[in-house]
Amino acid sequence: MAPDMGMAGRTVETVRGLVYGPSGKQLDVYRPAEAPRPAPTVLLWHGIGPDEREVLEPLARTAAARGLLVLVPDWRSDAEDGGRAHLLESLAFVRKEAGGLGGDGESCVLAGWSAGAGAALGVALRPEIVEGWRPKTVVGVAGRYNLPARTTGAAPLADLAAGREPGVPVHLVHGSRDPVVEARHSRDLAETLRAAGRTVTLQEPETDHAGVIMTAYAPGADRCVPTTAEQAVRAGRVVAGVLAEATGSGGAA
Repeated sequence: MAPDMGMAGRTVETVRGLVYGPSGKQLDVYRPAEAPRPAPTVLLWHGIGPDEREVLEPLARTAAARGLLVLVPDWRSDAEDGGRAHLLESLAFVRKEAGGLGGDGESCVLAGWSAGAGAALGVALRPEIVEGWRPKTVVGVAGRYNLPARTTGAAPLADLAAGREPGVPVHLVHGSRDPVVEARHSRDLAETLRAAGRTVTLQEPETDHAGVIMTAYAPGADRCVPTTAEQAVRAGRVVAGVLAEATGSGGAA
């Protein structure tokens, strides 16, 4: 367990490499050292890059500094099933084990970045894949919702058009300068949900696909790495704030 100071000044504890299921995949835990138990809980899924949980560390640490328990698992989009088993294993682990880690898995926020965003919304739209369970809220960050969700195999927008409902509030954040997944994808989802009378919010900080999670894309490494660029730090704080509000804690910055 490694203590550190989050950006909000609260000490954040880190537990790395917990095995979360039969696949042997691992997750990392970020939690505030001095917070009431159970802490508001977030399961946060990374994007399409296989086993990239560390990419979300800057955001997870910033959110934990606001009083949240944040769990970030690896999953592999290049698995035969597109990552479905890994994603659902990680969700089952959080629902069962978050209490022992200081949180509440049965009332957690399900969040994701990029491909992880559609995966999170897919669970809410098709709760039968997890015995009827729904998260407290869904938070989608820089997602695209007209492609099949990695958890369900169905595009969230198609599910909505077919009359399915998320049943919980949906909060969206998307960088206004995202060239990888254009912000119109989140706007389209927000408009569809509003037209159906569903609770949805959308914020568009001025940043790109990597910046919205407090990172920058490094071509040499072919992955996103932490950055202290002002636009990315500002955008990440927006996302952390949305996560805190989604849990109902409103965690002070």
